[in-house]
Amino acid sequence: MTKSAKTNTGAKVAKANGPVVLQVLPSLVTGGAERGAIDIAAALAAAGGTSLIASEGGPMEHELRRAKATHITLPLASKNPITMYRNVARLVDVIKAHNVDIVHARSRAPAWSAAAAAKRTGAHFITTFHGAYNFNNGIKRRYNAIMVSGERVIANSTFIESHIKENYSVDPSRVRVIHRGIDLDRYDPEKVSAERVIQLATRWRLPDGVPIVMLPGRLTRLKGQIDLIEALNRLRDLDFLCVLVGSDQGRTAYRAELERLVAKHDLGSRVFLPGQCDDMPAAYMLADVVVCASTDPEAFGRVVSEAQSMGCPVVASNHGGVPEQVLDGRTAFLFPPRDREALAGALRKTLGLTAPEREILSLSARTHARANFSKDKMCKATLALYREVLQAAPRLAPFAVPGQAAASNRPAGS
Repeated sequence: MTKSAKTNTGAKVAKANGPVVLQVLPSLVTGGAERGAIDIAAALAAAGGTSLIASEGGPMEHELRRAKATHITLPLASKNPITMYRNVARLVDVIKAHNVDIVHARSRAPAWSAAAAAKRTGAHFITTFHGAYNFNNGIKRRYNAIMVSGERVIANSTFIESHIKENYSVDPSRVRVIHRGIDLDRYDPEKVSAERVIQLATRWRLPDGVPIVMLPGRLTRLKGQIDLIEALNRLRDLDFLCVLVGSDQGRTAYRAELERLVAKHDLGSRVFLPGQCDDMPAAYMLADVVVCASTDPEAFGRVVSEAQSMGCPVVASNHGGVPEQVLDGRTAFLFPPRDREALAGALRKTLGLTAPEREILSLSARTHARANFSKDKMCKATLALYREVLQAAPRLAPFAVPGQAAASNRPAGS
């Protein structure tokens, strides 16, 4: 008989013939954790499971309907201890109402509530460690440590795996590296029409025939826009137009600082800040080189794999999760973080590639990214991890991992 439960909004959700997984994160505003949660929700639903996401909501909520997942609105972005405590009971109600099998936490504040709720209800608890969280005292380290308390801990890069093992007490056998994946159907140059590229170039008023240097990312100091502008000031003898793609997300003071720096170096006609872009595949098609100049190590840096999948040459800071995504000198050129001279040199080298050299690099980049950093590969590995966790206490009918035949979760003879 089909089971059903009410969401906090009163909607009914039928339980499929597979596990029920509740992913917990602060909100659904564009970001790596949010994109990963939606991708996994869709893959689980397609495999016969039931996907729930609890968060404060946001502009990505509409994608859950296409993913056949259910959103449950809770104040999970709050770090207020009282709200976090009350969220435990709220999540307990959700887990019981939907007969949740696995709670998957993707951020620290909601993870504290989710871990307690999972313990009260007997649900499995796993985490994804999305970043190298800073800590300067024992209290902050303890706060971060909730992200290594899962039965399994997903690290989204080997860099993060090393960070976890070096800084937290955790059984290494519980930590699994599952790289973030990109949508190869979306980031495929053969599927981006000339019309889309022309429309974006027209909207941005890009001149014909001028090499485009592009840094995609929200306008924040950590993304290295200042370092890129300073590097470009060393390349005044070259022809280029730099496009800093991304929203300031309310950081108007930082945007103004960038504009003053551009004016100081008299680069006003060569550096452009168009704001948010809703068609990044078309943007990558316009780029002659994509820059990832992050000043602090990023856990993964999805832009690098997106650009490579589109065949774009990449120039990137040599730290964090970036080096494990590229083949230095073959698909990208790495430079020491914050080294503006080295960044300028890498840009000069990339912009100076001959047409045959660019073609070879482009093919290598596409092949490498598509073989190693696909959304399907990420989803398959995550669903396989869910199956592994359920082996200890199977309660459900089998569900399929993409690319594998369904196998029973129940022990022999049950």
